[in-house]
Amino acid sequence: MKKVVYLLIFAALRSAAQNTASSPQGSYPALVTFTAEQDHQNMMDQLGIKSLRPGPSGDERAPNHANYDESMANPCPQLPDVLTLKNGEKVASPAAWWNTRRPEIVDDMEREVYGRLPANLPKVTWETKFVDHEYMGFTPIIAKQLIGHVDNSVYPLINVNIEMMVVLPANAKGPVPLLMMFGQSRAPSPSQPNPAQLEELNNAIKKLLLQQDPALQKMFDEHPAYQLFTSSNPVSFGGPARQPTPGPIDQPGVNGVNNDPPSAEQLIANGWGFAYIDPSSIQADNGAGLTRGIIGLVNKGQPRKPDDWGALRAWSWGAARGLDYLEASEPQVDVKHVGIEGVSRYGKAALVTLAFEPRFAMGLIGSSGEGGTKLNRRNWGEAVESLTGGEYYWMAGNFMKYGAAEAKSGSKTACDLPVDSHELIALCAPRLVFISYGIPEKGDAKWLDHQGSYMAAVAAGTVFKLLGVKDLGVSNNCNIEKMPPVNTPMLDGQLAWRQHDQGHQDQANMKWFLKWADKNIGHQSL
Repeated sequence: MKKVVYLLIFAALRSAAQNTASSPQGSYPALVTFTAEQDHQNMMDQLGIKSLRPGPSGDERAPNHANYDESMANPCPQLPDVLTLKNGEKVASPAAWWNTRRPEIVDDMEREVYGRLPANLPKVTWETKFVDHEYMGFTPIIAKQLIGHVDNSVYPLINVNIEMMVVLPANAKGPVPLLMMFGQSRAPSPSQPNPAQLEELNNAIKKLLLQQDPALQKMFDEHPAYQLFTSSNPVSFGGPARQPTPGPIDQPGVNGVNNDPPSAEQLIANGWGFAYIDPSSIQADNGAGLTRGIIGLVNKGQPRKPDDWGALRAWSWGAARGLDYLEASEPQVDVKHVGIEGVSRYGKAALVTLAFEPRFAMGLIGSSGEGGTKLNRRNWGEAVESLTGGEYYWMAGNFMKYGAAEAKSGSKTACDLPVDSHELIALCAPRLVFISYGIPEKGDAKWLDHQGSYMAAVAAGTVFKLLGVKDLGVSNNCNIEKMPPVNTPMLDGQLAWRQHDQGHQDQANMKWFLKWADKNIGHQSL
């Protein structure tokens, strides 16, 4: 019976959709449709790359398995000096950092690694889809579902609608700090109809069913007290709930989690708000999607050029548009203290967001690996070649040159990169950066190179100190510093590190992040 109801509702929605005008064609360039393989080859052709080195296997039994021998992990141990200008002069003042050295690093990062933002980015208009009054534990909350409609007037063949859920404690006495998290945009604890509303709903559904099939009257007469939906079996017009994606929406028992409440619950209990922003509503997480999403919209459905932005930069752009909304429309959010969070690929995106968008005050960077906090030059686990041949679409096309075996520009490796991840972390200074990892035994794989990420944080510390704040509190020689033991908090500075004893998630570090962030921003927890 419940299936019949869903089918009837779906039919009604489909009928309404048929009245919507079809996509315009006009004189716009034809929308290019590539497979990921075709798009990858197109970029190789643009760059004159004839062949790429294959990335290492994550299977330690495979002949081409990734290196996990520390004696072979640093083929080019000399990192680009984050405080040396391209002309060889040393950076000796904050002014020299802000005016000269930082722009140099940004230019290299954009051209060679993550891609440049286009000049013709469209505006985003935010619409409130619904406001729901819910509870998380015993705390009343207000959950607001938002859609950011991206202006597509330059190319109406592509629609981009950013999905974001903003959740705030209902009883807050003033503006609260907020952590924006990359993940599915969904209400955390949807409210349900009360008994009177359920009765009204049941009567309406029975009436609709009888209009479709009058013979059902006999069955309803035989079972007059039967209710299609009850409080223990509520209606869900959206169908079955979608499963959470890797990222902030971890649940107990998933991804090596078994000790800590979900991050959202910890945030609300501490007097923070949070927002989920859905990366897939901004840009698809695949190469075939590069002529769609915000990248495709700006390019009018055409393939990327070598220095165009990749998905990581696109997701970070979407997060910044979410921050625009908070600044303009949410007086209960302390917009000077909004952070960005993500795990794995979304950890990479969170770090890129924090580095390039100075309005974000802090970041919780979870298990980000290659393309995130891991040193690109490290020969350990995930490698540059893993991305140039696999998730190339996260990065600028030019990044592929550093995995080239044969190309018109010659064979290049990660050691030829003009920048590395310690400089990406340095771009976040002096704001708050908490780098989080788990342990391989619980699923935070060796592939991520925990030591290489710690080394990047160590090397980035010189910029934090130059700008008058504290780093990790160790020397800045990343070739001699070793990771501290698991569960050792390094939280005395504005740059922080903690490796927890759980898996591929960061909710095991959330309570530490909140304690550290509250201290630095002067927030009193509930």
